[in-house]
Amino acid sequence: MFNIVFVCYGNICRSPMAEMIFKDLIYKNNKRYKYSCVSRATSMEELGNSIYPPALRKLEEKGITIEKHVATQIKKDDYEKYDLIIVMEERNRRDLLRIFGEDNSNKIHLLLEYTNNLRTIDDPWYTGDFDTAYDLIYEGCVGLYNYLESMEGQNEI
Repeated sequence: MFNIVFVCYGNICRSPMAEMIFKDLIYKNNKRYKYSCVSRATSMEELGNSIYPPALRKLEEKGITIEKHVATQIKKDDYEKYDLIIVMEERNRRDLLRIFGEDNSNKIHLLLEYTNNLRTIDDPWYTGDFDTAYDLIYEGCVGLYNYLESMEGQNEI
C-alpha cells in the first residue's frame, strides 16, 4: 500500500479537498488496494473542525464523495508513515521542515509538481476563490494519480 498525506495550513480547505478528490479517483479506478491517503494541518488553529462549508459545498457540487473529516495536525513521526507528503504551497513545505527537521527521503512535494502548471494553490479560506482552488487541486490529483500509475514497478516514486 502506497501512503500519501496531503498537507495545508489548517486542514479544513485545500488538503481535505485533495484527500476527497484523490480518494474519489482511486475508488473510481478500483485502486483502493494500492493507494491510501489522508490529510493533515501544519497548524493547530482548526484542530477538531470539519471541512470548511464552502469547500464542502464545492466538493458536493462536483459529485465528489465526502468522508467524515476532522482537522488533525501532522506530527514529527508522521514522516516515516507516509511515502509522499503533498503540500499546497511553499509555506506548507517550510512549516513541515520545522516539524520534521529535514526531508532526507525527498518525500515533500507541491501538488502541482505533477502537472504542467507548477505553482502554488492559494488558500481559498483567505481568497474566497473555491472554484480556482478546486480546479487546481483536481488537476494536481489527476496528475499525481497518473504519475503514480506510470511509475508502477519502477521503484522511482
